[in-house]
Amino acid sequence: MAASTNKEVAKELLPLIRVYKDGSVERMMDSPYVPPTLDPDPQFGVSSKDVTISQNPAISARLYLPKLAQPHQKLPVLVYFHGSAFCFESAFSFIDHRYLNILVSQSQVLAVSIEYRLAPEHLLPAAYEDCWAAFQWVASHRNSNSINHHDHGHQNHSNVINNKEPWLLNHGDFERLFIGGDSAGGNIVHNIAMKAGEDDQESLLKEGTGVRILGAFLVHPFFWGSGPVGSESDVSDNYDHKKRLEYLIWEFVYPTAPGGIDNPMINPVGSGKPSLAKLACSRMLVCVAGKDSLRDRGVLYVNAVKGSGFGGEVEFFEVKGEDHVFHITNPDSENAKKMFNRLASFLTK
Repeated sequence: MAASTNKEVAKELLPLIRVYKDGSVERMMDSPYVPPTLDPDPQFGVSSKDVTISQNPAISARLYLPKLAQPHQKLPVLVYFHGSAFCFESAFSFIDHRYLNILVSQSQVLAVSIEYRLAPEHLLPAAYEDCWAAFQWVASHRNSNSINHHDHGHQNHSNVINNKEPWLLNHGDFERLFIGGDSAGGNIVHNIAMKAGEDDQESLLKEGTGVRILGAFLVHPFFWGSGPVGSESDVSDNYDHKKRLEYLIWEFVYPTAPGGIDNPMINPVGSGKPSLAKLACSRMLVCVAGKDSLRDRGVLYVNAVKGSGFGGEVEFFEVKGEDHVFHITNPDSENAKKMFNRLASFLTK
């Protein structure tokens, strides 16, 4: 970091990220990279490996497989999208690897954690496009045949045969397909479910190319808008909603968004927005934290989905006295354990 002090700053979004005039990017809050554990993790009994989904654009994923009760066991499939403001963190980072290990061990799901491109090198909608392509790749395994070998494959990319992944082919139950994410990842989940709802899934299923999303969980989802909601309002004379970090993040990661901060991808609630009844999942769980600045947006979203004519089940879970993604940063706390239990219950119901 010392060398960076001599470089000229072009733009910064503190305390998250700094962009220098030479084009280099400093991400101040990234947690370190950790490798996958093909041999079962000694603490959680979960195996993991990395695969390439696409070379251009560069999309990859880390897969997680819990300890199997029998060799041919079929498991629910979770497509997971990490958070961190669309501009830092990784599916291969320490905190996300730890989080998925815990969630997979408790839920007994086969998880696919997507590594999508980040801003500012790749501004939105790149991340949305990557995550949709990755979701389609996972779903494409629904009508593929199993591969007849039962070892855990080989690390890195040698186990992707004809761009199909043996763990998904052999152990994925696509009648129990879930999508999930935290923070910006929760926002991605909403947009994936909306995009899936634009297609005639019943026709695609009859054709053998569609897939039905059983459930979607959005934890502390990143939604915002031009008008303050609930506790976002500040009675002080110098309050400026446009200077809130949440507002600035969106301008930083998607400066060309049609409608700006009221684009339906970040502000899905209100007149003129696509109907939330189109959300293409049978069940939804939205989680909020009592001290989170995004809390009231999450509540607004839940109520809007319930009032939209959405035909599925909507569940809501709040943990009082906690802040944004507390369960990821401090997974051993008692409230984090409650969060993991709630997510596991949703995924195994």
